[in-house]
Amino acid sequence: MTTFDALMPLLIPLTSLIPGVIIFMLPEERRTVRTALNLGAAGVKLGLVAVMVWGVLHGHVYETRLPLLPGFQLVLAADALSVLLVALSSVLWFVTTLYAVAYLEHAPQSRSRFFGFFSLCVTSTIGIALAGNLITFLIFYEMLTLTTYPLVVHRGTPESMRAGKIYLAYTIGGGALFLAATAWLTVLVGPLDFTQGGMLGGYADRYAGQLRVIFFMLIAGLGVKAALVPLHGWLPQAMIAPAPVSALLHAVAVVKAGAFGIVRVVYDVYGIRFAAELGLLQPLALIAAVTIVYGSVMALLQDDLKKRLAFSTVSQVSYIALGAGILGPLATLGGMVHLVHQGLMKITLFFCAGNLAESTGIHSIRRMAGVGRRLPLTMGAFTLAAFGMIGVPPMAGFISKWYIGLGGVAAGESWVIAVLAASTALNAAYFLPILHLVWFKEPEPPEAGERPQRRGGLEVHWMLLLPPVLTALLALTSGLLAGAYLSPLWWTRLIVAREYQL
Repeated sequence: MTTFDALMPLLIPLTSLIPGVIIFMLPEERRTVRTALNLGAAGVKLGLVAVMVWGVLHGHVYETRLPLLPGFQLVLAADALSVLLVALSSVLWFVTTLYAVAYLEHAPQSRSRFFGFFSLCVTSTIGIALAGNLITFLIFYEMLTLTTYPLVVHRGTPESMRAGKIYLAYTIGGGALFLAATAWLTVLVGPLDFTQGGMLGGYADRYAGQLRVIFFMLIAGLGVKAALVPLHGWLPQAMIAPAPVSALLHAVAVVKAGAFGIVRVVYDVYGIRFAAELGLLQPLALIAAVTIVYGSVMALLQDDLKKRLAFSTVSQVSYIALGAGILGPLATLGGMVHLVHQGLMKITLFFCAGNLAESTGIHSIRRMAGVGRRLPLTMGAFTLAAFGMIGVPPMAGFISKWYIGLGGVAAGESWVIAVLAASTALNAAYFLPILHLVWFKEPEPPEAGERPQRRGGLEVHWMLLLPPVLTALLALTSGLLAGAYLSPLWWTRLIVAREYQL
């Protein structure tokens, strides 16, 4: 192993940690320096991640081990699964940073504080992705709670402070449960390095009952951030945060960290076959199925656009847990690739909701009549992402649902098809009326708090327009070119082949 290979897993989170610390110390008026640090660091991170992707494909071993406590190490390591989330986080951090710079240009609150915590949030997410053992995962998982809370309450209004208290109550409670489960498991079996195929199979005869309890404690602790029902209550409340924060929470940071943790526990702590032997998979799949349908029904009842998108996230992220809860490579493939597909589609939707609010002052769905004429590119991107969420081919969302459905049938779990069909129908029911309003209804006169149409120039600032257009196109090409080299599906096939030793 070269020195560079040993340092790489540490360098990637440092590319956001160090700029974040510097940004905290910058005066508000140093806008150019702050923007250069943000975008420069995001660009460097992308470059390092590209090198890591190439290295993992060519057999390089990237692992950093640092002493933590006697008998415990902080382990950062790269495998195909971690690289999947690292690549998604790095790409979406870059586009979200671009978006946030323009979105917060005239915000009265401290931008240095915002972008400092923004960078620390991404550092936490990258640490979760690269964690090589459960202790390291736990540290970054808790760090994510602490770094996202200031972003949720950034506006400082009574509503945002209330949302922040709810967020902390849920996430600290979930973190405490996850900590207790990790400590219990460590007492039973010792160090908890992530291992392909799991590392608990040899303890079945002695600890089967305890391992079942620990599994559901771990899933509950992770399920708070993954917004599994009934642990999802913080997510709609957190929509009071600025649009870049909502985009980050839903697409790549908090909910994705929870879903990624569930995947790690099932595949690299317990092992998919051992989890099935203990009877753990079907309860997980059923919880995910209930969450999928419940989130879709609740989304249908919301008039506030961001809250509808929030409940859509409750539903959509659980496709990942559903794929993990079905024994077989096809369902695993569908669930894991949805880590990327959901991120691309959901960040597009939140960018578009932010553009709508920024340019028109509209937050309510019933007030969206005719906005496609005012914001054609923004609403075009929204339309593509909405079709992806419904599962219309050839969008990326169709690929995820297709493989989860095939996996359910192959595993003898045909009820999965009914869940997917119900979810798809509900997705259509809460997205298609919006698209009908946007494109086929006549615009209405502005109400109090809304703004008239801009005359001339781009519909919004180019730094607000480019990110949703780019991520919408990525969601489209991820479906159109699903079988291409290095596509999310191609990369996920590599992970699944190793997991099932195909």
